[in-house]
Amino acid sequence: MPDESRAEASAGYAMRQLEHAFERALTADDPAVRRRAAARVDAWRNVLDGMLSGKLTVGSRTPVADTPAWVTLEVVTGGFATGRYLAEVPPQDDELRRIPADAPGSTDRERVNLWYLGDDGLAELGQALRTGRYRVDVPEESALLVVAWLLEHQHFAAALDLVAELRPLMHRLRFTPKFADVTALSGAVVRLQPVAETRSALLQATVPPQLAAMRATIQTWNPLYDRLVELWCDTVEGELPGLAGGEVTGGWPCRRWPDDWAQRRRSWLDDYSAAAATHGTRHPKSNFARLHAALERCPEDSSALSGRDVGWIRRALANTIHAHGAPGSEPRAAMRAVQGAVAARPTYAALARVLSARLDRFPADGGLPALDPIAAEVTEDEDAAATGASIPPHLLAKAARSLEAPIGELVERGVIPSGEVLARVLPQITSQLLAANIQDPALASLYAQTYAAFRRRRSLLLLNLEHQVRLDELPWIAAIAPQRARQDHTTRAAAQSLRETTVTALGAFPQAILPNPLVRELSALASQAGLKLPLVEEVAADIFMGTFTQKWRAAAVVASRVLAGTLYARYYDLPDVWAPIEAPRKRLRIRWGKPVAEDFAAECRRRAAEAQTSEAGGYVAQNGTVLEQSQILTTHNLAVLIDALDLTGWLRESAPDLAARAFGWAIQRQTQPATTWITGLQGIKNTAYAWRQAIFFLSFCDTTAQREVLTTLAQHASALGPRFAPAVTGLEHLAAGDRFDPTGRTPGGGRRLLGWSAGPHWCIPPVKQSTLTI
Repeated sequence: MPDESRAEASAGYAMRQLEHAFERALTADDPAVRRRAAARVDAWRNVLDGMLSGKLTVGSRTPVADTPAWVTLEVVTGGFATGRYLAEVPPQDDELRRIPADAPGSTDRERVNLWYLGDDGLAELGQALRTGRYRVDVPEESALLVVAWLLEHQHFAAALDLVAELRPLMHRLRFTPKFADVTALSGAVVRLQPVAETRSALLQATVPPQLAAMRATIQTWNPLYDRLVELWCDTVEGELPGLAGGEVTGGWPCRRWPDDWAQRRRSWLDDYSAAAATHGTRHPKSNFARLHAALERCPEDSSALSGRDVGWIRRALANTIHAHGAPGSEPRAAMRAVQGAVAARPTYAALARVLSARLDRFPADGGLPALDPIAAEVTEDEDAAATGASIPPHLLAKAARSLEAPIGELVERGVIPSGEVLARVLPQITSQLLAANIQDPALASLYAQTYAAFRRRRSLLLLNLEHQVRLDELPWIAAIAPQRARQDHTTRAAAQSLRETTVTALGAFPQAILPNPLVRELSALASQAGLKLPLVEEVAADIFMGTFTQKWRAAAVVASRVLAGTLYARYYDLPDVWAPIEAPRKRLRIRWGKPVAEDFAAECRRRAAEAQTSEAGGYVAQNGTVLEQSQILTTHNLAVLIDALDLTGWLRESAPDLAARAFGWAIQRQTQPATTWITGLQGIKNTAYAWRQAIFFLSFCDTTAQREVLTTLAQHASALGPRFAPAVTGLEHLAAGDRFDPTGRTPGGGRRLLGWSAGPHWCIPPVKQSTLTI
């Protein structure tokens, strides 16, 4: 795709995101949602302004002009940088109080940074290092701590070189940490978020409008209505009005007036006014409204009412007495008692406030050691109205987001519901493993915090085979590289963690490919374990550059070897062997400064022809068909991990269950209706990915288990009708030993299921067909 067209497409994408955020900001009812949408509007406006002014270069690992790659940028959806530095924040009052009024510097931030390079500042940094009383939220905040450590340990040249590299940005970026007590995790436990975030989320719980209206009716309007009915019943002469065969029977109101009637009327109207000021008014055509309107016109008697008006009062009384009984009667009292019991139940918002208050006992930046201490029934001291109530499971589930526990337990609880969330918590373990290579405890702790903060950086949209910024590119991390020496025990621990994480990810989410953040974390563990694994990322179809680096080819070689003769190899026609690369490395094809695997790219393009269903497919769809073949040939890391980590035995035991669950997810996904053509395309793509995962697992099952899984699959897929039948038929034929022809079909009407197509997809109803464009 020409650079000009790609730039136009990027600008168009940014504009659509801006429009969506602007619409959300205007239409959202929730103030918090409006604030978040307004922030997105500002961010996308900055993206567009930067692109138009030339200050932002989309696709570069240094997208902001005159900015080193290591600076942490604000990045929005799609990998677009806004141009803002996350570490560019004004000094807080507590920072400014530390420095003298005449401290040098062109900005307040520069004055603070330079002060910390003086004797007093370095002493404070050194004290923070020794006590661990600091927090690093953005990687830059650890830079001057490293300087202090280097100087304290007499690495003067390294410290001076680091200061020289930081100096050009000292007037803008915060290079110092936040000084506060930090609750560090220990062992192999993780938490999804600190207690402070969970407490804040609980406090945002509100009573739904429908529930609030119901409670207002039961607690306020019903008692008022009963008193209003009683007032008018007291004016009835004879038997109270009722209904018989649809006709009103009984006496007439406004025939007698008790002595205290006027006083009770005035009291009722005052109470009504107070209620209306809080809860609004009643429906104008309701019995309540009719009786209220009549009451307003009868200060002492009914002289202001017409005969028709009195007839309406009689009809209203008959309706309510027939339905619920007379005021004070047993049926009416029983009904009100039941309603009162319902209204007296504490709301989820009230219980959320109780639970939030219980979290105050724990450090704000820490986690929960267990849920039992906060799961007890509500006491009178906490909320008198909710005494004895139990904390509902869904609120405890929210609190569990701060539970400190092994990854496996959090997966079982549903706290970690996907590979993406798993990737968020895994750095808490990886950081400790990598930091264990540093002998100095203070420096190891600093490294661990920096690593965790670095992993929170959002990835950039990159072109030309560029790679994301790596941790060791941070100047202060590079400065302490000599202090890191791989230890045998950390190597073994990393290998064990890599194995356990892989088993957890595949076992918990068998239908999903490993997301890029998780692949990066697994790569870090593999490197620490001394394993050179060709782990590959998912590449976005709109930025694909038409070729692949050598690791994709290496992963495909492993996949062909591991899967030789299996169902997966037959279903996807894997190459039996890949020709060895005999040419010297210097003769490999180089593009954008990197050796590329031309034969692998050519094989992907050749195989993608099966998905070319028309000439109408846009470049994104065409790229997608090629990228899908790269995932098929490499199994998107499954074969590499199973082979390198010696997980074949575990997989053979678990494969029937994993395959059944992945197939089940694929069928369930196809039962969800597509509201637009784009959701239809996304649905079939994700279904095909789960289908491929399932076939990989099925390849490790014996013949009997394969047959059982396929029988269950056919039964569940029958609900989808003839639209999906070719996919099931094709898989059954391949399991029986058949092969697809060059077009991906079998003689019995089966078809190979692929997620991408350049043109109409055979598995999507024609009404949803369209060409995918960026």
